[in-house]
Amino acid sequence: MSSQPGRAPRTARPRSPQGERYQWVALANTTMAVFMSSLDGSIVIIALPAIFRGIGLDPLAPENIAYLLWMIMGYRLVQAVFVVNLGRLGDILGRVKIYNLGFVVFTVASILLSLDPFTGSRAALWLIGWRFLQAFGGSMLAANSAAILTDAFPRERRGFALGVNQGAVFAGQFIGLTAGGLLAVWDWRLVFWVNVPVGIAGTLWAYFKLRDNGVRHPARIDWWGNVTFAIGLSAILVAVTYGIQSYDGHTMGWSNPAVIAGLAGGAALLAVFAAIERRVAEPLFQLRLFRIRAFTVGVLTGFTARLAQGGLQFVLIIWLQGIWLPLHGYDYSQTPFWAAIFLLPLTAGFFIAGPLSGTLSDRFGARWFASGGMLLFALSFVGLLVLPVNFPYLAFALLIALNGVGIGMYSSPNSSSVMSSVPAQYRGAASGMRSTFQNSGTSLSIGVFFSLMIGGLASTLPHTLTNGLAQHGVSQQAAAQIGNLPPVSSLFAAMLGVNPVHYLLAQQGALSSLTQANQKLLTGREFFPNLISGPFHNGLVLVFAVSAALGLIAAVVSLMRGSGQPAAEAADHPTAAAGVRS
Repeated sequence: MSSQPGRAPRTARPRSPQGERYQWVALANTTMAVFMSSLDGSIVIIALPAIFRGIGLDPLAPENIAYLLWMIMGYRLVQAVFVVNLGRLGDILGRVKIYNLGFVVFTVASILLSLDPFTGSRAALWLIGWRFLQAFGGSMLAANSAAILTDAFPRERRGFALGVNQGAVFAGQFIGLTAGGLLAVWDWRLVFWVNVPVGIAGTLWAYFKLRDNGVRHPARIDWWGNVTFAIGLSAILVAVTYGIQSYDGHTMGWSNPAVIAGLAGGAALLAVFAAIERRVAEPLFQLRLFRIRAFTVGVLTGFTARLAQGGLQFVLIIWLQGIWLPLHGYDYSQTPFWAAIFLLPLTAGFFIAGPLSGTLSDRFGARWFASGGMLLFALSFVGLLVLPVNFPYLAFALLIALNGVGIGMYSSPNSSSVMSSVPAQYRGAASGMRSTFQNSGTSLSIGVFFSLMIGGLASTLPHTLTNGLAQHGVSQQAAAQIGNLPPVSSLFAAMLGVNPVHYLLAQQGALSSLTQANQKLLTGREFFPNLISGPFHNGLVLVFAVSAALGLIAAVVSLMRGSGQPAAEAADHPTAAAGVRS
């Protein structure tokens, strides 16, 4: 069989029943992998109270807040940093090979996490360290799964396949919350053990059934690019993590010299990285892919969408657990589990819209589905913005379902547009770059959302909390000390299913001096929610207004990707490949 000169190498698309069967095998295995990886990013959140009780550590003590933050954000940070490296490595060595290794690493790390032999801070460090390894394995899976699907499916069915895959990612984030609440009731170690049988089965299944259908692109590893990118992005994301914490009497740590140095140093290293990538023969980050309009628009809108939505999970959890559920009769210890249940409409909206919009975009193109999804996404934040803090649940459920539908309508067509727009030999790199922008957007979003919430609370909460406590028997000195504590303590307490007022009063030794009636009132289900509703709403207004604006920007930018099928056909088009190589 002869090939035309100058044509980019292409992979034959099997039309036989065996080829059809392989497509479903690839879809099922990669969907299971990304669901497991995504689930593990959130399953720990709801299980944190049980985990810290199990290792004998108070996560809300000032000296232990860092452990709590790293347990929440460390997994996402590692994925943001390494996913592009591992996607590029898949292009060089084989996507299925790196993907299979990811299953092994993820499973081994899950076993080690469940075998934590220590207590106290040493136990926390053990968990954080092996969570990093687990996230590294998850990055191998995430970086190569989209490329494997793009290799397996013909262009006219990629939207559907990537829609199912993306739906599993989103579903894993929220189902992890429910699973964490259920498993932690028995034993916190089950949160990690649950991955082991899935990981073993997935590893064996992938090893024997998946095959490299894609075009391999042998190349030297860009060591300087890898190092400068990893250190630069890590410095920025670590600085964001510590910027949320209080520092030297300030509500947050953005004035901390270490945080400023991390942000500035990280930005400088990323600038050096960009300069390296423009000169090296085989770069880690294929900057030339940004010459392809569909790729550029898809990656930028993906980053913007994740920046708008990545921290939403935490804001909604705090809203439900700290205010709405206690006001509706739920004990604080039960709120983590019920928060996950009440957030299911968000998952349902995404899971329905993702595959459906992916299938339709295969026929009609990605532009209007992706842009329309972002517009619905932005409108859902406008709706959340006008909801009262003690909302009617039906209105809340409809709005978060609309949010899920919007991001589902956007994600599947956008992923298909990005992955189909690049030459076949760069699909691993493209998948890694797409995931890096998305994961970075999520990590930054968490920092931005928490900062906006804390900023909104800091303006009114100290005065409100001090006066509220003093009016019910707490000494003026103790009330002032509690009122002047950083709001992050109250936010994290609510997120962990702990009554914030009870915790703060106990820490200050003020409970014993109160009458039984005042103790019951202050530590009941209604005092803190009613007290914090006003200040909390200030934070919500800031967060949802910013998210609505970002969603609208993403919708407008998404319209610039072009219309119809040409972008989807660029994957194997000779001019596209030549443009990237030039």
